[in-house]
Amino acid sequence: MTVAVAQPTPRPRVFSRMLLVRSLVSLLIGLAGGGVRSAAAAEPAPGREQGITRLVSVGPEGRLSYAPYTLQGDTLPDFSHCGYGGGGVPLPRADVRETLLPAAGGTADDTARIQAAIDRVGLRAPGPDGLRGAVLLRRGVYRCAGVLRVTVGGVVLRGEGDGEDGTVVIATARQPQPLIQLGGVGPREDAKTAREISDAYVPVGARGFSVAEVAGLAVGQTVFVVRRGNAAWISALGMDQIRPRSSDPGSTKQWSPFALKFDRVITAIEGHRVTIDAPLACAIEQRWGGGAVVGYRDAGRIERCGVESLRTVSVYDETKTDRVAGAPVFVDEAHATYGVAFGAVKHAWAREITSVHFAHGPVSVGSAAKWITVEDCRALAPVSPITGGRRYPYSVGGQLTLVQRCSSDHARHAFVFGARVPGPNVFRECRSEHDHATSEPHHRWSVGGLYDNVEAQLAIQDRQWMGSGHGWAGANYVVWNSRGSLICQKPPTAQNFAIGFVGPRGQDAFPRPAGWWESEGRPVEPRSLYLAQLKARLAK
Repeated sequence: MTVAVAQPTPRPRVFSRMLLVRSLVSLLIGLAGGGVRSAAAAEPAPGREQGITRLVSVGPEGRLSYAPYTLQGDTLPDFSHCGYGGGGVPLPRADVRETLLPAAGGTADDTARIQAAIDRVGLRAPGPDGLRGAVLLRRGVYRCAGVLRVTVGGVVLRGEGDGEDGTVVIATARQPQPLIQLGGVGPREDAKTAREISDAYVPVGARGFSVAEVAGLAVGQTVFVVRRGNAAWISALGMDQIRPRSSDPGSTKQWSPFALKFDRVITAIEGHRVTIDAPLACAIEQRWGGGAVVGYRDAGRIERCGVESLRTVSVYDETKTDRVAGAPVFVDEAHATYGVAFGAVKHAWAREITSVHFAHGPVSVGSAAKWITVEDCRALAPVSPITGGRRYPYSVGGQLTLVQRCSSDHARHAFVFGARVPGPNVFRECRSEHDHATSEPHHRWSVGGLYDNVEAQLAIQDRQWMGSGHGWAGANYVVWNSRGSLICQKPPTAQNFAIGFVGPRGQDAFPRPAGWWESEGRPVEPRSLYLAQLKARLAK
């Protein structure tokens, strides 16, 4: 075994014939009514001018206006609601309530004493800001065989720096598990509150819709806006006819109907019209199953907690090696996976976390997480086989997440989204080097992600039989002023965008229609879509 620490690196500067026919038909079918359009009613096309996008324009005082890219009024979503506090809210600084020093000798397991300090802070009454306080780990080395768990809101775990001379927490577990886990119990739907959406079509980017009955809904209520996808929609995507993997046909699973659930807050009700706090990232259409609004109970999801300024290092077995492209690779898998894992939590953060030798990396964001900020983190020297399901250092499965100024080295899918992620979510000013695969929405219709000024190998495409039948991995994704290489394809019933991308187009895994490309090879204004949207929203 070894606990060798990698040398520090600088922070980032900052088809089958049937499917082809379906794709062509999708360009002709009216999304609102399903009828065939005339040539005069064709969808808008991408702009051709370099340095300019027709989708977003900046007006006086930074105000933004959005041009629809379909006849049904779909627009780019406002991504500025992503991050702690709903975006644009500084991360808080909790007062220190417990301080620990490294144990003498440096060989004892520190899990119990760190956990006890976390629990003591958790017993304190929260202040007006919702914070109970921080546990400070003084500079030095700590060893943890167990998982450190934050299960009460308002608790922060803080070190004194993520460098080799800072607070170093060594994960000594000889099994896959995170080092630090934050979260409580996820929300539970209240089925009796469900109200059907009555609009024939609710476009991408919308923050309002009509319902058949508003009784039981109220301003300030937290709800899921449910977007259903029925069997007819799955067929229109071709995802019930995924070509099996030739080497293992039984591994390919055809899609079944499913629903996306956008976690939102009702901000206004006027008649039968409901307005929510953040936009939808996938169109809701009656012919594909329609949608509904349903309330939920959320007493168990914790809030306002974070992890800061730590260097996390995983122990691994250095005798387990392989060779990839002629170079030796450590491939042990019986060790820690992530430095920080967010479960059922809202308004939480991880900042200045460096991971060394983990199977994945610094941070995973689970499906019950919302309003998360991850910033200024580094993923170094991962240890795992270089194959499927490994080396996802920044993995997002929740919604309204902001990952910014983070870096990765020798990852497979560095900045990755899981299946059916409801979005919006943002990776901004992130950089990945020595990639073994692409940063991407990874499988099964994740929607509404933004890669904003990201430098990496990127892909938004139909993955077909890859994995277990990943198929159309992402829809309504935006790659904005990013660099590296890019695959950007257009899925049926949706779109993906490459705006101001600089670098070569990657090789499609499977030939499909190209997405919406504008100003290829030259960045556009505004430089950062997320920051421009944030400035415009906060100025209102």
